[in-house]
Amino acid sequence: MNHPFEHLESVYWVFTQLCNDECDHCYNSSGPQGERISQEDCFKIIDHLPPSMDRLILSGGEPLADRKKLYAILDRLEEKYQGEVEIMLQTNGDLLNPERLDTLIDKGVTRFDIASIDRYHKHAGGRLMELSDLFEAAGVDGQDSDPLIDKENYVKNKRLSWGYWGASEDMWLGGNWARGRALEKDNWMRDPDHNFCAILSGARNFLGGYDDIPQEISIQLWKINPCCPGTLFPMGDARKDYIPDVLLNVSKHPVFQALQKGEPWEMGKHLGISRQEAKVKTQAVENICLYCDQFFQENMQDWNTGTFTPLPVVNPSSAD
Repeated sequence: MNHPFEHLESVYWVFTQLCNDECDHCYNSSGPQGERISQEDCFKIIDHLPPSMDRLILSGGEPLADRKKLYAILDRLEEKYQGEVEIMLQTNGDLLNPERLDTLIDKGVTRFDIASIDRYHKHAGGRLMELSDLFEAAGVDGQDSDPLIDKENYVKNKRLSWGYWGASEDMWLGGNWARGRALEKDNWMRDPDHNFCAILSGARNFLGGYDDIPQEISIQLWKINPCCPGTLFPMGDARKDYIPDVLLNVSKHPVFQALQKGEPWEMGKHLGISRQEAKVKTQAVENICLYCDQFFQENMQDWNTGTFTPLPVVNPSSAD
């Protein structure tokens, strides 16, 4: 493969915002009325994924609240990758039962992360022992309780495993992100010195090249993002854009080059906006994600309207 982005280490895809819960700290406003896209659009997104990946994380919302679509996605992924991609499912665990667990395993899921073991979710971690028994009965190893973050723990590691984690005041709380319902409910972290961009699920290394943090992009429904919170304007539309070409295009843009380095305060360097000026603006809005939104609103309207000059998008069928 000659294309520099036809292999990706990790893709995090929120394919639905439908959820059985409606948490106040949710960064994408998931819930019973959460936004959804069609199965047809999901298949288009799979067609636009690169031909080679190490892992794909399917998340929500709650994936099991959109079961028919989840199962169809898993079948389509098997058709495309023939088991060569590690499929991970991030779920709150509320809707998991023996029959559904067996189905998910049969359809190729090898890693389950229960993302609700905290006081913010409906059951506040109360199902942990029940879930532990459920996984043990199905032969799913629970020794790796922490999320599979280090590359050596997930790349080509096809054994069945599960883990758990949850939101805290310091980490993985929607308040870090100042997005969705967390912002709406005034449940976000007011810390202008906290650089979410430089840590896991931030933008750093979304284009790859660093050894200390996994390379990962995020797709929020159809929006291609360099991070889980997402930039105000996405990098592309996964329903119609070939994802490796989107990444090649943004890799040449100074704003996304700064995000790749985990340096959001340098996004405007090419425009004459100093790091000090960016820091002052962040102090005013009290959160790095809100500064990023403000920067995009003030300086990236051409990106949003498509008046920039992108590289031509190659049809996936002719990308060889």
